[in-house]
Amino acid sequence: MSATYVRSKAAERLLNRELSWLEFNGRVLELAADPRLPLLERLKFASIFSSNLDEFFMVRVAGLMEQAASGFGLRSPDGRFPEAALVQIRDRVRELTAEQSRIWNRDLRPALDGEEIYVRRVAECDEAERQELAKRFDRDVYPVLTPLALGPGQRFPYISGLSLSLGVFVRDPDTGEERFARVKVPEGLPRFVDVPKRAYLIPLEAVIAHFLGGLFPQMEIAEAAVFRVTRNADFAVSDEADDLLEAVELELRRRRFGDVVRLEVAESMSDRMLGRLTTGLGIQADQVYRIQGLLDLADLAQLAALDRPELKDEPWVPRTPVDFLPQGSIDLFGTIASKDRLVHHPYDSFETTFETFLEAAANDTSVTALKTTVYRTSDESPLVPALIAAAESGKQSVCLVELTARFDESRNIEWSRALEHAGVHVVYGFPNLKVHAKMTLVVRRELDGLRRYVHIGTGNYHSRNARLYEDFGLFTADDDIAADVADLFNYITGFGRPRQFRKLLVAPFDLRDRLIAEIRAVGQAAAAGKAAWIGIKVNALTDEAIIAELYRASQEGAKIDIVARSICSLRPGVHGLSETIAVRSIVGRFLEHSRLFVFQAGKKVSYFMGSPDLMPRNLDRRLEVVAPVADPALQQRLRSFFDVLLADNTTAWELQGDGRWKRLHPKKDEPARATHPVLMKSARPRARRRAASLRRAR
Repeated sequence: MSATYVRSKAAERLLNRELSWLEFNGRVLELAADPRLPLLERLKFASIFSSNLDEFFMVRVAGLMEQAASGFGLRSPDGRFPEAALVQIRDRVRELTAEQSRIWNRDLRPALDGEEIYVRRVAECDEAERQELAKRFDRDVYPVLTPLALGPGQRFPYISGLSLSLGVFVRDPDTGEERFARVKVPEGLPRFVDVPKRAYLIPLEAVIAHFLGGLFPQMEIAEAAVFRVTRNADFAVSDEADDLLEAVELELRRRRFGDVVRLEVAESMSDRMLGRLTTGLGIQADQVYRIQGLLDLADLAQLAALDRPELKDEPWVPRTPVDFLPQGSIDLFGTIASKDRLVHHPYDSFETTFETFLEAAANDTSVTALKTTVYRTSDESPLVPALIAAAESGKQSVCLVELTARFDESRNIEWSRALEHAGVHVVYGFPNLKVHAKMTLVVRRELDGLRRYVHIGTGNYHSRNARLYEDFGLFTADDDIAADVADLFNYITGFGRPRQFRKLLVAPFDLRDRLIAEIRAVGQAAAAGKAAWIGIKVNALTDEAIIAELYRASQEGAKIDIVARSICSLRPGVHGLSETIAVRSIVGRFLEHSRLFVFQAGKKVSYFMGSPDLMPRNLDRRLEVVAPVADPALQQRLRSFFDVLLADNTTAWELQGDGRWKRLHPKKDEPARATHPVLMKSARPRARRRAASLRRAR
């Protein structure tokens, strides 16, 4: 069989991961262009598009460039060599960034003008305003600027990643000597400088460029143009690391000096200056991206945060489920012991559910142990204070801190040291196995002995994210699930191999195999003419073995609905391959983040929820946990959620077999149905009904 045939067959079955992710970011950008959304929400999506793209270059593009440079000829699962993927990525990125610039210049900025939010140039200010701006510059900006001019024999200066800079050609009018200089735009200052008289907002780099003469006295400014560098920020900790904390700190220092993977420059930059930058940075022409208008639109977040509530979505206040309301003598642990509880964030409050559970464990004198995992958390979360309080009161307090959570490494190092100083037993997991599971274990002494309570989540224990990310959390006192979680904590902190799990599906041990067994059972049911349906909700689906089993189940006649927010390598709706598979993505007000799995094989229907996406890294190189949801009422709640997702005709996109995504719109005489507003609306009356029922019961 020829190599060409192998590649073509792979491409027929799978979509490229990186190109699929770029299409997701394209969907984010579509929301920035959507005139039906409030103006500042559109700015927020334009900002998210840029910050997403930064991380994509720092990690995914950087990795492909390293593969290409290695010369080993590695192919992606869809059959592409890294060089071919990079060409397609760069072409698509240029299309998307050009569209973002168009949206900003032609849509968003004029719309801001209409709301008296003026993003302007210094030249548009009158004389009095320029004088005021000069005072502001001298007081707040000039003291923190450091011009770096290159003379003969001097090395090109180090340019930090993701920082804006001005490239300047400075000429001595007396001698004609010209030098290149770099002026870094300070990162600690607001990106947009306000001019109070007419509510003008002027980009900081434009202000600096206007007053450059003060940095180079008695010199001529021949040219000044903005540029921005993106560096490789991915790293791997050696499997042989003896001290994981020390190894991560070392890699963090190295990250600052990663290779350049992208250079963004103003469209107006001359070829001469661009040549100076590419030579100095040691990069190729295909790494350069010319931008029409402002660079780094991630800073539009500053404008999106303006105090203009009429230009934003109405604030959402999460509801407290009745099971977590103060119930007199009925304690929270008794409530969980009586029946499993399921919460859905951000519709259900994270603060009054999980955080209440955590604080109850820390303060309850009957609790003897509190164990949890930290993948990402926030300063405002009570997670760390609760662990410290538990340790100080004599409880066994254990925290697994995942030091290699990408771009949260420094924060997690800080948390780990604070916890250790307070007497919490801190463990860091394994160099070659990232702990991504979200689980908390509480051990409580009760009349009939010790009892264990567990929370398993689909999202991080992060208070701020819980108001923006959609996630589920399961509270249970099920003996088998609790025993599995206890075994996992012992595996992480101790030494040994876990025994066979009772109810949990755990990566990297048995998760893929057990999911495949469920998929096969559905396929067999379909072949026998029985009811056969699979519902999968993930952030990303790329695992070849899982995709192959889904194709087989489809060919047996099983109906398969996949909701994949970002990446999907599966090709749906392809004749003879995946005709019964539909894939959609929901992108809107909240970030769809939960991972859910439903398998209907005849009369048997199994529901699962947990932390993993269906990607090789999650199934093979991470510790992930998936829990069964057995209670019929909770199962119905999950099925109703799927029904809402599959009925969305406003914030949903459907994946076509050729890799294109098609946004859905209501048909004629069909009401608009958007997932997040529907769930927000249903949360309000449900909360009111439950509260009224509780009051009557009292």
